[in-house]
Amino acid sequence: MIRTHRAFVPIFVFAAGLALSALSVDARQAAETPPARGQQQAQPQTPRPARQNPRLEVPMDPDRARQLYVSKDPRDQSLGTNYKADIDARERDAARYPELCKGIIDFTVVKYRSNVGDLEIPAYVFQPLQKRGPKGHAALVWVHGGVHGNWGITMFPFVKEGVARGYVVITPDYRGSTGYGESYHQAIDYGGNEVEDVISAVDFLKTLPHVDPARIGIMGWSHGGYITLLSVFREKHPFAAGAAIVPVTNLVFRLSFKGPGYQWDMSTQKTIQGLPFEKNDLYIQRSPLYHVDKLKVPLLVHVATNDLDVNYVEDQQIVDALRSRKPDLAETRTYVDPPRWGASGGHAFSRRVDPTTLQRVESPDQIDSWNRTWTFFEWVLRPYEDRSKPVVYVDQAPRGARQ
Repeated sequence: MIRTHRAFVPIFVFAAGLALSALSVDARQAAETPPARGQQQAQPQTPRPARQNPRLEVPMDPDRARQLYVSKDPRDQSLGTNYKADIDARERDAARYPELCKGIIDFTVVKYRSNVGDLEIPAYVFQPLQKRGPKGHAALVWVHGGVHGNWGITMFPFVKEGVARGYVVITPDYRGSTGYGESYHQAIDYGGNEVEDVISAVDFLKTLPHVDPARIGIMGWSHGGYITLLSVFREKHPFAAGAAIVPVTNLVFRLSFKGPGYQWDMSTQKTIQGLPFEKNDLYIQRSPLYHVDKLKVPLLVHVATNDLDVNYVEDQQIVDALRSRKPDLAETRTYVDPPRWGASGGHAFSRRVDPTTLQRVESPDQIDSWNRTWTFFEWVLRPYEDRSKPVVYVDQAPRGARQ
């Protein structure tokens, strides 16, 4: 019985297939045969209208719609900003530098032309009082943070230490920085021409004969770390090393995680005007995470697990990418719940400074992070070397000095 049934089934299917094929041929021939004279040709059926998206029929919650709305009009970039107050605050800080630097640092305010060619970029320059000869000093381009911000005076204790170690330090207030009026503020170009503004600081450093162009590093915190990463993740750049502390790394993820408030700051910029789903390529281009493979120089990255600004779920991505794909160049360290500082929690764990006295408020993690940062740059840039002088080897020393 079973065998007979098994043999019957394919015979039946084969026969049915032949019948269907015959019907298909007859139907095709009928369709191709023109109607006889006097007969009416069948009218084609009117296609049914596309099915309406049922989501469009759901009643809209006006309050939620308002909460989720994100403008992409550049006129909405910085609503309510008090530009005069920003200028006054920056000038108050700048007025403190001459006294702070007196007797220990050569401090100047400079401007240089951005490589983009459209703006003069203001910057502070901090140098040792005693300059070495040609190419005698290493240098650092130090990048401030903030979607809008400027060089904060609370970083002065760390700059002072850098100059004491032999570095020439320049701190550019790239386009979009606060304290320079509305036009400069509204020129913000997050991950775009602001990076060119920062890299252009190297052109100014090269005008200083005592700076060695082969020993220039770049460093920054938060958004400054983001610019640092985008700079050293280029195919070509002038830096010998970089340090990015608690850096922004992935705008595609970040805008989703942070929501409309942060999205607004991005989507209303003149060179962006949209969100990641509208400008896929642009956001990928401006997210350092997707350019890790271009790294060719030593890089240091420190992150904190209790960071409330650049949350660890974002920074963990760059740490994992560097450890897996650039272990020979990248030095990374994750600080587990370091002592907090300010509303951003661990985001400022290594920038704990009293804003009035400008004295460090030390913690073990802050000390450790800075020790590692300075050691990293000394390993690459060697600020203690005066390369304006010839190297004297033992066999070249005077006879009396060989003992």
